[in-house]
Amino acid sequence: MHGPVPLRRPAAGRLAAAGALAAALALAVALASEHLGGLEPCALCLWQRWPYWGAVAAGVLALALPRVALPLALLVIALFLGNASLAAFHAGVEWGFWPSPLSGCGAGATGAAGSVEELMARIAAAPIVRCDEPAIMIAGLSMAGWNAVYALAVGAGLLIWLKRTPRTA
Repeated sequence: MHGPVPLRRPAAGRLAAAGALAAALALAVALASEHLGGLEPCALCLWQRWPYWGAVAAGVLALALPRVALPLALLVIALFLGNASLAAFHAGVEWGFWPSPLSGCGAGATGAAGSVEELMARIAAAPIVRCDEPAIMIAGLSMAGWNAVYALAVGAGLLIWLKRTPRTA
C-alpha cells in the first residue's frame, strides 16, 4: 500500500486550457475590432487585455505542467473575475458613474518611428481616444460592458466547472 495521495482534479489542466481559449477569443475580438473594424482602444481598454494574456499563459502552463494545473486553473478563474471587475469599472467611467483614474484618459496609435522627432510628431498627430466615451454601443452596452459580461460569465462558468469536478485520489 502506498501512502496517501494528494487529492487532485484531473480536469484542472483542461479547465485552464478552456480558459486560455476563451481569453484568446476575447483578445481576437479586441484585436479584430481594432485592426479590421478601425476602433482605437483607450488606455482602460488596453488594461483589460492584460488579464487575458495572463490567462492564455497560465492555461498553456497548466497543460505543460500538470502537477501545478490546479493552482494555474484557479489563477485563470481569478484573472477572468478580476477582468470582469476592471471592465465593469471602465463601463462605469463610460456611464459617468466615476472619473477615470488616468489623466487625459487617451491613447493614440503611434507605430514604429525612425527617430525621436518622428515619434513625437506621430504622438502629437495621433487622435486621443477617451476612456469615458464608448467607441461603439451594441444592445445598450459598450465593448467594456460586454467584456464585463463575458469575463464574468466565463469566470463563473469555469468556477462552476471546477466545483463540479469530482476529486479523485
